[in-house]
Amino acid sequence: MSNARARKSAAAAADATALSESHHQLTNGNVAMPTEKENIFLFMPNLIGYARIVLAVVSLWYMPLHPRTCSGLYSVSCLLDALDGYAARYLDQSTSFGACLDMVIDRCATTCLLVFLSSAFPRWILVFQALIALDLASHYIHMYATLSTDGANASHKNVSKSQSRILNMYYTDKTVLFTVCALNELFFIALYLLSFSSPFLSPNLLQQVPSVAAGSEATPKLIQQVYNNPYSAGALELARANKMDSTVPWILAGISAPVMALKQFINVVQLVKASQRLAEMDRKARNAKGLPKKNSPAKQ
Repeated sequence: MSNARARKSAAAAADATALSESHHQLTNGNVAMPTEKENIFLFMPNLIGYARIVLAVVSLWYMPLHPRTCSGLYSVSCLLDALDGYAARYLDQSTSFGACLDMVIDRCATTCLLVFLSSAFPRWILVFQALIALDLASHYIHMYATLSTDGANASHKNVSKSQSRILNMYYTDKTVLFTVCALNELFFIALYLLSFSSPFLSPNLLQQVPSVAAGSEATPKLIQQVYNNPYSAGALELARANKMDSTVPWILAGISAPVMALKQFINVVQLVKASQRLAEMDRKARNAKGLPKKNSPAKQ
């Protein structure tokens, strides 16, 4: 009887020891504990990105005829671009999805604004088309080159000085990045406002309406009298005519124009450097495959 009790006591002690060791392993991280699956889409920086999308879409709705409302909403959407980056760093929520979302929002918003400017200033349409193409091409090939050469987890903002000093300063200095991007957008916003006030940037389609050319704002009744289609280019120009004074937009355009030009130069550098990185990667890959194959010596 005493032996049976001893065996039971030993077994109970062994079970208690095993349970204690198991608990010790779990609490010290020696064994992987099941963790709750994070919802990346609900990270705070990404929520800010969604808010930027909503603001940008609403600004596009007001864009044709309401310059103050549109420019205000669009500006807030652009300013939130700095906030989502700060939130990502502060909350340790930097993600590849967030970085991609941020870039896509920037490209789409700027493109939409430039499309409107193309319709508002037809004589400059080739310039705006070139700006759209340069912006999209330079950022796409830069992102592709980064992922191809540095790996899937690499950031497109990690540019060394050996690759490009100007790109290194642009992407690593947050003050420079914010200032250049903000003033670049400010220039296009100023052009947008000038489409409601300045007769110097586009041919005047309203010569047959002296009252509007003289400085009075067009009314819906006047628009209906002149144009049958209220959404035609002429009707929309008539609706935009003399809605606001051009002094402030001209000042904003003059201040931001040099930085806008700098931004386009940076885009060109980014396009060239990324192309060179991809070409160098291709050269190394071909060399590893023994390409190009040297011609064998001719048989004697």
